[in-house]
Amino acid sequence: MSGAAPKKDPVAVEAEVREKIHLEILKRTGAYHANDHVLLPSGQHTTEYIEKTLVTTEPSFTEGLGGVIAKHFAQWPVDVVLSTGPGALILSHCVARAHPSRPVVVYGAKGLSRGKRRVTLPAEFQRLLRPGTKVLLIEDLVSSGTTLNLLIELVEQLGAHVVGVGCLWRRTSVEVDGKPVFSLVSRDFPTYNPEECPLCRKGVPLNEEFVRRSGHRRPSSVQEPNPS
Repeated sequence: MSGAAPKKDPVAVEAEVREKIHLEILKRTGAYHANDHVLLPSGQHTTEYIEKTLVTTEPSFTEGLGGVIAKHFAQWPVDVVLSTGPGALILSHCVARAHPSRPVVVYGAKGLSRGKRRVTLPAEFQRLLRPGTKVLLIEDLVSSGTTLNLLIELVEQLGAHVVGVGCLWRRTSVEVDGKPVFSLVSRDFPTYNPEECPLCRKGVPLNEEFVRRSGHRRPSSVQEPNPS
């Protein structure tokens, strides 16, 4: 007679259910693609893909997800919510509105300098990050952690303190300078070099849509006409 199946940890079960709900929300925005064979801009292949620009297109979803992050950090007093990038900025507003401390929202800019990533904080925001200021960092998708680590360095250079990091999705292998990280979804994208890709070996067609889209489609734009 076989023994009874071991009971699952209730906390782990709750986290698993919560993550499934958040994944379904991301699917409904069109941002999350799964069970596919996708070509990444890096040339690697994967089975999952996140289109960051679509994550925050549904206001009600974004408000709800921001509220979950704010609730997690409600026990920490927060003076400033800091983010970079349009998606994370939208999310950070939702987090700040729901947090009991009613923090202000500021944003930095990401860029490249001599081939290396950099983050900058506009001069008008620097007065808000003083010694002793408590800062909550918000991101949409944390893939490598480079941007967040640069933000932490920037905050600490100004004498402020990072109380934690909140994000929608974090690759589980990413460490963020020892700061508390709360993510609604924590999982790694499985990525493969083409010569080692198991899906290629099985003959599964390669989806090149996302690379083709970024390479050939251009943003829509208009320009002010020249004076007549």
